[in-house]
Parts: sequence; structure tokens; C-alpha cells
Amino acid sequence: MEIRIRRYDHPDAVKLNDRVQLEYVERYGDGDLTPMDAAQFDPPRGLYLVGYVDGEPVASGGWRAQDESPEGHSDGDAELKRMYVVDEARGRGLARRILAELETSAAAAGRSRMVLETGTKQPEAIALYESCGYTPVTKFGLYRYEELSVCLGRELQGRTPADGA
Repeated sequence: MEIRIRRYDHPDAVKLNDRVQLEYVERYGDGDLTPMDAAQFDPPRGLYLVGYVDGEPVASGGWRAQDESPEGHSDGDAELKRMYVVDEARGRGLARRILAELETSAAAAGRSRMVLETGTKQPEAIALYESCGYTPVTKFGLYRYEELSVCLGRELQGRTPADGA
């Protein structure tokens, strides 16, 4: 897989985001309504990646800087968003590679912790994150009061990237 930095509003990122939103609808009945703007993923306060196999976009993910907020974030957080691998490319370690790149870039940008919100209807995502050293953190974000919401995090400073965990 070739990993390229893309803006969140790049056509390939939008294509993958549309697909992940359909998956959210299938699993939860609605897409992710978290407000997001492409500029939130612009370096140095964020990064968005798209992974390509044979020139086709098959994986994506990004992080955006977050600091202490009423929504439950803490100073130094990098919030992971839109981690996704198309069905036909799953099981090849592509998500783990994207995650490792995102962790490395967030740490290099001075972020101290990677956090994410997922849901109980995505057990394969939870298993991936747990296998990479993510543990439960205080719930944050739009869905922090939802029963199906799961928030996980991992300290970035002094840690091995997820692909070496």
C-alpha cells in the first residue's frame, strides 16, 4: 500500500468517507454527525492520509488536534477520525499501517495522546485498537452520552508505533 497525505476534502478521501458513512448507517442507523472541517486536518494541527493499492484508494484515516474542552478532550489530544478500509482490502494490516503513520505524525507534532471514539457495533475496530495498546478513556465528543459509544486512547510520547506494538 502506498500512503499519501491528502486533504480531508480531496476526492479520494471524500469517496472513502462516503463509504464509511454508509457502513455507519448499516450498523447504527445513521452516519457520524460529528462536525468536521477539512482545515482541522491540515498540518501542523492535523493530518489526513489515504492508502492506495494499485492506484485505488482503499484506506483512510486522520487526526486533528484537540485541547481541553467541555466535550471532554484533554490538552495534547490528537483525535483519530475516519479510520476506514474498504471491505475488499480488509485483513491485510492496512488499518494498522495507517494508524502507525498517524501516531508517528501526531507525536512529531507534539501531541501527547491519541484518542478515538468508536461504537460497540464495530467489534473489529475495537479489537484492532486494543491490540495496538489502546485502553478506555473518559468519554468525549458528540456521542459521549451514548450507550453504544466507546472511547479509547493511547499515550504517544515514548511509545512504539502501533505496527510495532
